Amino acid sequence: MFTNDVITIKDKRTINIIFALSAAVILFATIQNKMPPGIIGAIGVMTVVGYILNVLGNKTPIVSQFFGGGAIVIIFGSSYIFHSGIIPHETAGTITTFVKDGGFLSFFIASLVTGSILGMDTNVLKKAALKYIPVILGGVICAFLFAGLVGSVLGEGFFESVMLIALPIMGGGMGAGAVPLVEIMSGNSSMSAEMLMSKMVPALAIGNAIAIVMAGLLDKLGKFYPSLTGNGQLMRSTGEVQSEDEEKQEQPISINILGIGALLAITMYFVGTMLSSVINMHTYALMIIFVALVKVMGFIPRELEKAAHGWYQFVVDNLTPALLVGIGVAYTDLNQIIASLNLVYFLMVFATVLGAIIGTAIVGRLMGFHPIEAALTAGLCMANMGGTGDVAVLAASKRMELMPFAQISSRIGGAFMLILATLILEMLK
Repeated sequence: MFTNDVITIKDKRTINIIFALSAAVILFATIQNKMPPGIIGAIGVMTVVGYILNVLGNKTPIVSQFFGGGAIVIIFGSSYIFHSGIIPHETAGTITTFVKDGGFLSFFIASLVTGSILGMDTNVLKKAALKYIPVILGGVICAFLFAGLVGSVLGEGFFESVMLIALPIMGGGMGAGAVPLVEIMSGNSSMSAEMLMSKMVPALAIGNAIAIVMAGLLDKLGKFYPSLTGNGQLMRSTGEVQSEDEEKQEQPISINILGIGALLAITMYFVGTMLSSVINMHTYALMIIFVALVKVMGFIPRELEKAAHGWYQFVVDNLTPALLVGIGVAYTDLNQIIASLNLVYFLMVFATVLGAIIGTAIVGRLMGFHPIEAALTAGLCMANMGGTGDVAVLAASKRMELMPFAQISSRIGGAFMLILATLILEMLK
């Protein structure tokens, strides 16, 4: 766990023993239903379970090599552990409340978005922003085409496969995608809201699971074919970008700097929240636009940009496993996924995700992006379940620095899907 060369082998052993004892105390209290309420109980058990499952996933040969390693084991493992009766159901309730109502997911995403945008090269940000939307469109077209063709071959029909499978998968998750899609379609089709929801929700769950697995496979593909990936850089890199990144990495990060970075991230989320009360857009989307404008215009001093980037690195390194436990507990229903696993349904969902990957990789390459990074952000982060899916996909691919583009896909791309659904239904009247 500790890699500092200053620490002796004996000290490392002692530290690991103390960590093991701490984990044993927390797990024993949790199993005995003695977990403290609120943030201290939730973050304690999430951190311990996340760390253990992360180690198991990263050390399991096939899982670590081809399926994203620790990230996928944390999500599905924690979903099983906390919903199978091994741990009291009150614990799952505490974690769910902390992640959803307690704002832990929003805090995590705000930290990643603010730090990664402010830590990005300004020229790269300008170029990527202008070229990114066409890449999303390329993924959507291929996803619809693949799903429709597979659906037609399997007897489900081209239009039904697109509208009931591909459209909700590419629609930005549950709250911002499936729910408003059901409202739009139930008023403009012969299907009831209940029937539409029963078709769409399993597609979202299975699509999200496939997207996470495919993210791990894309990471592995990048290791086999290095020319396809920028190892976290979306645009094909230049010497200037690399030198600026190296300069940032050389700067030491103090505790005070981390605190300033955290405050900046929180402030940017506040700005997004206030703007969303005036502009009819999601808080994350408005926050991304605001942070990007601030970065491009140079309003924030370089030292504060470094502070935000340092805080982003701290959050990714220390809180990602805990958040993935929260995603597994609060957002992943294994029973629903298993219940919907028939071959026809699975093939249509898989075709949708595969189409998103291929479309974004090809168009992304043409627009000057690395194909794997384009497929991860504009493809898989459109095909997953919104913010939680973005974190899971980027964790599985080990590219958390791509969060701003992932959020653009989930929020702005998801909103585009709602508009597209409305237009299609209007045309068919």
